[in-house]
Amino acid sequence: MARRLIGRYSPGADEAPQDFEGKRPTKAGFRANLLFVFPFLFALRGFAGSPSALIFGLAAFALTMLGAWLNREGILAHEAYDNRAVARRPAIPRKIFGGVATGLGLASAALMSGQNVLVAGVLGALGAALQIAAFGPDPLGSKGVADIDSYQSDRVARAVEEAERTLSQMHEAILKAGDRSLTDRVGRFIATARKMFRMVERDPRDLTAARKYLSVYLSGARDATVKFADLYVRRHDAQARADYEALLSDLETNFASRTEALLSDDRTDLDVEISVLRDRLRLENPPPRS
Repeated sequence: MARRLIGRYSPGADEAPQDFEGKRPTKAGFRANLLFVFPFLFALRGFAGSPSALIFGLAAFALTMLGAWLNREGILAHEAYDNRAVARRPAIPRKIFGGVATGLGLASAALMSGQNVLVAGVLGALGAALQIAAFGPDPLGSKGVADIDSYQSDRVARAVEEAERTLSQMHEAILKAGDRSLTDRVGRFIATARKMFRMVERDPRDLTAARKYLSVYLSGARDATVKFADLYVRRHDAQARADYEALLSDLETNFASRTEALLSDDRTDLDVEISVLRDRLRLENPPPRS
C-alpha cells in the first residue's frame, strides 16, 4: 500500500509526525552486535585444530557469545534506567558479568592457540576491562528512591512494567494494520501515556489516582487495537478507522488531563509545604519591633 512521504522541507512537514522526536539512538547497535560475530572465529579455529583445541575453541565460542548477549541486555537495561526519573539499580550487573564472560572466552582462545596460563589470564583480564570500558559499567546505585518507601516504589515499578508491556502489545497490534499514519497516531498516544508513567514514578502516591489509567484504560485500548487491526487487515473499513482514531483522541485527551491533574496536585502540595515553612520561620524569627 502506497503512502505519502513527507520530508523535512516538504509542504506540510510541520504537521508530519516526527517518529524519532525526543528519542535517542540506542547504544545497543552496531558495536554491541559486532561482539556476536567474533565468537564464530574461535569455533572455526577450534574445529580446524586438535581435540584439545576444539574444546578450548568451543569454550571460547560459548563464553564470548554469552558475554555479547549479557552486554547487549545490560545496555538495554541501562537505557531503561536512564529514561526513568525513579529507578532501582539492575538486580544483575549484566554488562560487568558480560565483560567477565568475554574475558574468560578470550583466555580460552589464548589457551587454544598454545599460550601459557599466565598469558591467557592477562589477555582475558585485558579483554574484560576493555569491554567494560567501551560500554560502561552497569548502574551501581538506585536513583530517586532515597525518600520513597520501598514497598510503594516496588508497587509503582510493577504497575509501570505491566503498563509498558500493554503499550508494547498495542504497538505490535497496530503494526499488523500496515498503515503508517495509524502507527504514528498510536505512537503519539503511547508518548502521552508515558508522561503519566514518569509522573507516577516521581511520586508513588499518585499511583492510586492513576491506577485505573495504567490498567483498565490501557488494557481496553490494547484490546480495541487488536480487534481493529484484525478487521482493518481483512477490510479497510473507513468508519471503523474513524471510530478508532476518535477513541485514540479521547484516550490521549483523558491521559493528558489526568497527568496535568497529578502535576497540579504536586504543585498544591508544594504550595502547602512552602506556606507552612514560611509560617514557622515567622514564628521563630519575629520581625523586630520599631
